[in-house]
Amino acid sequence: MTGEAVALDLRTASFVSRSLALLLDLAVQFAALYAIFLAVTLGLGAFDSAVVAGLTVVGVVGVLIGYPVVFETLTRGRSLGKLAFGLRVVRDDGGPERFRHALVRALVGFGELYLTSGSAALIASMVSERGKRLGDQLAGTVVVRERVPSLSRPVPLVAPGLAQWAGALELSALPDGLALEARTFLSRAPLLHDGSRARLAGQLASAVAARVTPPPPPGLPAEPYLATVLAERRRRELARVTPTYVPVPAPPPAAYAPVQHAPVGYAPAPYPAAVPQTGGSASTGSGFAPPV
Repeated sequence: MTGEAVALDLRTASFVSRSLALLLDLAVQFAALYAIFLAVTLGLGAFDSAVVAGLTVVGVVGVLIGYPVVFETLTRGRSLGKLAFGLRVVRDDGGPERFRHALVRALVGFGELYLTSGSAALIASMVSERGKRLGDQLAGTVVVRERVPSLSRPVPLVAPGLAQWAGALELSALPDGLALEARTFLSRAPLLHDGSRARLAGQLASAVAARVTPPPPPGLPAEPYLATVLAERRRRELARVTPTYVPVPAPPPAAYAPVQHAPVGYAPAPYPAAVPQTGGSASTGSGFAPPV
C-alpha cells in the first residue's frame, strides 16, 4: 500500500530464484577476491606486511559490502545476479531502493551469509510470508519479480446472431467487480477442469442475469452469454470515452455579383461670358474680362 492509498500487486521472488541470483553474485565476488589476493601476493616484496594486510581488508570489505551497495544503488535494486534472473529489490511501499536501504541490506547480509554460513538468511526467509531475510526486514525492502509471464486474455466477442439483443441490454446495474470476475473467468476457462468450468460459468451467468435485462434467449449457454454481455459493455464504454468527430459543413460560397455603378456623364463647365466694361474706355484687344 503506497502513501497515496494505492494497492500494488507485486509478485515476490521465490526462494529458488533468489538463491540462484545469490550464487551468481557470490561467483562474481569470489572472482574479484581472487584477483585482489593474486595482486597482493605478487606485490608482497614491494610493501611491508602492514600495508599488505590493510589492502587485503579494504579489498575484502569493498567486494563483500561495496559490491551489493554500489550495484543496487546505481541500478535501483538490481545486482548482476538479480539482473540475470529478473529480480529487483524495492521498498515495502513499492518505491525504488535507495542508498540507505542497500547499505543496511549489505551490512546485515554480511553477517547472515558469511558469519552464519547462510543459515540465518534461510530461516528468516522461510518464516517470512514474503520471503524476506533479516536485511530486508530491517531495511524495509522486499525482492520482487520483474519478468512475470503475462496471460493472454482474449477480448470477449458478441455471439453470432445476438447483436440485436445485445444492443437492447440494460447494463447500468452490472457492478464493476462482477464484470471483472466474469472477464477473468473467461480468460482462464480453458485452463479449468470441465466440471469446475461449467459450475463457475453457471454461477456467474446467474449472477449477471439477475442484474441485466432483458433475459438471455432460451437455450443460450452460460459462457456465450457472459461473453456477449461483456463485449456489449466494453463497446459502450469505448463509445462513451472516445470522442466522436462530427464535421461541420462549410457555408456555401457567396455568389459573386459585381456592383453596378451608374455611368457618370461628363459635362464641362460653361466658359464664362465676357462682361462689358462700363465707365471707362473700352480696351482693345481680345475683349476678355475676368468673371465677377
